[in-house]
Parts: sequence; C-alpha cells; structure tokens
Amino acid sequence: MSLEADLLLDRRRLKRRLAVWRIVAVLALVAALAAGLGGSGGVVPGRPHVARLLVRGLITEDRTLTRAVSALATDPSVAALVVEIDSPGGSVAGGESLHDAIARVAAKKPVVAVMDGVAASAGYMIAVPAARIFCSPATLTGSIGVLLETGDVSGLLAKLGVNADAIVSGPLKDQPSFTKPLSPEGRVAMQSLVMDMYEQFVAMVAEGRHMDVARVRALADGRAYTGHQALPLGLVDEFGGESEARAWLAKSRAVPETLPVSDIETRSLAERVLGGNFGGMLSIPLKILFSQQVMLDGGWALWQPSGE
Repeated sequence: MSLEADLLLDRRRLKRRLAVWRIVAVLALVAALAAGLGGSGGVVPGRPHVARLLVRGLITEDRTLTRAVSALATDPSVAALVVEIDSPGGSVAGGESLHDAIARVAAKKPVVAVMDGVAASAGYMIAVPAARIFCSPATLTGSIGVLLETGDVSGLLAKLGVNADAIVSGPLKDQPSFTKPLSPEGRVAMQSLVMDMYEQFVAMVAEGRHMDVARVRALADGRAYTGHQALPLGLVDEFGGESEARAWLAKSRAVPETLPVSDIETRSLAERVLGGNFGGMLSIPLKILFSQQVMLDGGWALWQPSGE
C-alpha cells in the first residue's frame, strides 16, 4: 500500500475518533446542564422536599404555572410550599388563578408566604391562602382593591380633524372607548365590574386571614401598608424571611428544616439554557401586550404610587 493511501486511512480513523469524542462531549454537556438546571438544593426525584414558588414582577394569567402549582397538592414528595413574593400586583384574573392554585395546595399541605420588598394588591392576594405570612417591617403590602383605567383621545383627534365612529350592538358595547368620553351609563357599568372584582378580593382576604368581611372592607380602601403597620392589623403574622418560615414549618407543622428546597420550574431546558436574563426582561411586556388584559379583562389589582 502506498504512503499516500496509508495517510488517507489514518486521517479517516482520526476523524472517526474525533467524531466519537465530540458526541461524548456534547452528551456530557447536556447531562451537566440537566443536572444543574433540573432541580435545586440536591433534591432527588420522588424524595421528600419543600417546594418553593418565586413570584416576581407583574402577575398575569399563566396556565402552565397554575397547573404546576396545583399539581403540588397531590404530589406525595412535596412536604410543604413556600411562596416567596416580590410583586406590586397584576391582573385580577392572573391573581385569582394563582390564588386558587395555592389554596388547593394549602387545603392538603402546609403553605407559608414570605414577602420581600413589595407584596401588594394581587401580590397580597396570592399570599392569603398561606397558613403563615412573613414579611419585613419595610415590606409594602395590602393595597386591597381593583383598578381599571382607560383613556380618551377624542380631544386630540378633533384637533387633528379625525373622526371615529363605531357600530355597536348595544350602548355599552364600546364602553370604555379611547375615541370618546365615557358615558354616564358606561361609568356605572364599569364601576359595577370593578366593585364585583373588589368584593371577590375582599372575600378571599376574609377567608384566608380568618377575618370578618366588614373588618377587611374597612382596611381595603386601596392603600398600601408597611409590614410594621400590617402586623397589628392582622394582614400578616410575623416578621422574618425564608429561614424563619422554615423554622415555623418545623415547629408547627413538623416539616424538617433539613429537607431540601426545589423551585417550581415551568420552563423547558432549552428555555432555561438560552433564555437568560434577556428572556426574563421580555416576558413582562410581552405578557402585557398579548395576554387577555388587552381586551375586556382589563381589571388590575395593582399597587401604584400616586403621581400627584
């Protein structure tokens, strides 16, 4: 065999070896990523652990998340749920869905809520099913109420010489509208919607906090409270964070502090690897733009500082 043929065979053997090692390296990388991102705190699938739900930013309708939370109620490996909240609120529909999912877990297992900087409005709504609510003295919470905002650009359109008209099936079908002022009848109808959602919110707080409805309604004028103010009002139970919550679970619900913690994860492995912070930055505006809140479900349980 010629020297050139020998070199060609050697090159082919080397390529095959390199291909094998490349496949092995890729498989090892995927396994490492799966191990690092698939769980937290050294949780072994099927072994007892504490689930942790991290709620950050605006709360909107997320069916994947609510299904994942609801599934905890029947998962025998979940000993308790810690709900950690840092949110100014969000949509009424999103808050109610997550509240109900957490309540389903609370009916079966111990649930505690830990408030960070802000847990107001819908952020407070999702805390009330918990058996114990922890916060710091400076936490902003409460803000029990509903906000529905609209706008009116009819004055601007008139100056531009633009007319807008709508063909509707009834006098309230186009209320509210950006192209004309809210009519007296429309205002009454919108106020009725807001108050209905408000009464639902009040009922949730009364049930979760074991308070009289009239007492909750007296506190539910939309104002936010600091944790220092909320504690004597009965809106929260204790100052502290996750460590205090775990200590309470161990003492009051016999959930050992040594159990590992597993964060509830609804993203796929590809999303976790590729999404990064950029995906997180995009999630809130995309939800606001394209979720159900664009249409009639525009009621928001949201704390916002006054601009006055």
